[in-house]
Amino acid sequence: MVVAGARWRRAERPLVLALLLGTLSAGAWIALAWLSASPFNRYLAHDGWGAIEALAALCRSVPGGDVVVPLVMHALVWVLMIAAMMLPTTYPVLALFRRVVRGRRDSGRLIARVLLGFFAAWFAFGIVAHGADVLLLWGAQKMPAVASHGWVLGAVVLAGAGLFQFSALKYRCLEQCHTPFAFINARWHGRAPAREAWRIGLGHGFFCVGCCWAIMLLMFVVGVGNLGWMLALAVVMAAEKNLPWGRRLRTPLGLGLLLWAVLLVLTRGG
Repeated sequence: MVVAGARWRRAERPLVLALLLGTLSAGAWIALAWLSASPFNRYLAHDGWGAIEALAALCRSVPGGDVVVPLVMHALVWVLMIAAMMLPTTYPVLALFRRVVRGRRDSGRLIARVLLGFFAAWFAFGIVAHGADVLLLWGAQKMPAVASHGWVLGAVVLAGAGLFQFSALKYRCLEQCHTPFAFINARWHGRAPAREAWRIGLGHGFFCVGCCWAIMLLMFVVGVGNLGWMLALAVVMAAEKNLPWGRRLRTPLGLGLLLWAVLLVLTRGG
């Protein structure tokens, strides 16, 4: 009985971690679904933050608030999207790191630091993406021709994402996701646990951004907040990152995106 109990506890720990990640991700999906079905659904869109009346006073009270508040709010919703779409893909790294720090009193805090580092990387990407979007919207306001030809930008993003599928950079980043043992072993020495855990999470997040950023930018083409597309892209990125045959998606996905870009040019520019 004692042996059986010990075996159950060892099997239970990975299950608890998987359930925790699944619960957090499911909660994020539920929150996004509620937002998309609520009167505030337009605030999921990347161009909707300037119209939030509830934040108007806050924007006026913060120095540079017209820029800072929408930027922070967009990044926070972006993190909610990352929790829904990308959090489950961290399981291989977190499960292996949990085994490395097993038996330590601070193991829970260290795992939390890995997660915080991962989210910090995607948070930074969200700020950059929002900043680029603000510049594009500003340009569209100044030059109406830009706004009337927004499909050109969509075609460029689709073509860029398709070409990135064949880039060496994508697969150097993807390799780091496919080899969690080597990734953690190179960064964990136990001499500065808190800093090393943060470094593991941040590094994993940046490599995740490195292999997935082009696909994530497709959200700006199909519509930020579109739950159907979010789910489809999440499945693609999870397969690429975590499944042994994920690399096989390289050619069909890349060619599919390039064909989509060509069709968009032919149908809208013809």
